[in-house]
This record gives sequence, C-alpha cells and structure tokens, in this order.
Amino acid sequence: MSTTTLAGREIHVDAEGFLTEYDEWDEDLAQQLADQIGIEMTPEHWDVVRFLRADYAETGQTATTRRVNAVGGFPVKKQFALFPKKPGKKMSYIAGLPKPAGCV
Repeated sequence: MSTTTLAGREIHVDAEGFLTEYDEWDEDLAQQLADQIGIEMTPEHWDVVRFLRADYAETGQTATTRRVNAVGGFPVKKQFALFPKKPGKKMSYIAGLPKPAGCV
C-alpha cells in the first residue's frame, strides 16, 4: 500500500489511486479527487457519492452501477450523464471507496 498527498494531507491509496482507508475520506478530499478526473460536483453528484458511502458502510462492498440504480434509485443513464464513460469507477474513486467488483 502506498501513500500520496492530496488536499494537504497524506492518504493511503492502491496502485490505481483508489483510497484504501475508509476513514481518511471527507468531502474536501472528494472535491479534490473529482477535480483530478474532471468532474464538476453538483448536488446530484453528492447524492450519489453519499449513497455509495452509506451503502459501503452497511455492506462492506462498493456498489456496482446496477446496485446504485436498484437500491439507490439513480438510473444508469443518469450515472453515465453525471460520471461519463466509466461511472462505477469514477463514482467509487470520488467516494473514496475500492473499485467495484467487475470494473476494469
């Protein structure tokens, strides 16, 4: 496990840059992560990110786009509109969670 400095502090990340310590995340850090990948956060983005964080805390797994749709109520088309191209990967990255199972 390696570390990097972001938002003025050291954080633990994996080889792809995903946070590995759930408790190191906060919304300031999420904003920095979003900026890095070109996502301009809106209230809708934050709703998805907060759902992912709560769902992970409950299940111990990062929700897939299918689960974000079925349980979170965020249609897949909306996920692609908010987080273009690879929404599962981008949403979990900003949420400070591991990459969802099945994401390449």
